[in-house]
Amino acid sequence: MDKKTIFNQVAAVIAKQFDIDQSKIKGSLNFKNDLDADSIDLIEVVMSLENKFNAKIPDTEAQKLQTVDDVVNYISAHHQN
Repeated sequence: MDKKTIFNQVAAVIAKQFDIDQSKIKGSLNFKNDLDADSIDLIEVVMSLENKFNAKIPDTEAQKLQTVDDVVNYISAHHQN
């Protein structure tokens, strides 16, 4: 799966979770600074991503995912499809 496809799928998850227009989501978007995400929001995003990509994201790794690009790069490196 290429990064553009991953980005589009990640953006769809984030748009739904935060009720924002998917076209406004950029790679540099920071969950805490730009979306005011709290720990519950982040847990829900990670759970949605795990379901979307049928993969487990360990808590230690999830804590490092601060931006959309971080998520895309993580999934690109760890997703086997």
